[in-house]
Amino acid sequence: MNKSIKRRITFVVIALIISGIVIVDSVGVFDEGPYIKIPHGNHTHYVPRDRDQSVPLDAFPTEEPRPGERIMPNGTVVRENP
Repeated sequence: MNKSIKRRITFVVIALIISGIVIVDSVGVFDEGPYIKIPHGNHTHYVPRDRDQSVPLDAFPTEEPRPGERIMPNGTVVRENP
């Protein structure tokens, strides 16, 4: 193999690795927050990771919880115990 082919292969491998990391990050694999943002039309719902699947998406808040608040699996926002 000559230098030109090795450079192309190296470039493609690096591009694939970076693309894979970007895709995995966009899916939220590295995000460890207590809730996820779900776009819904022209607004966003904040949904906890332990969401009750029987509760419709409309039951969840469209505003990010304040510090000291938590979104429950049924969509209600409650204060966390200190």
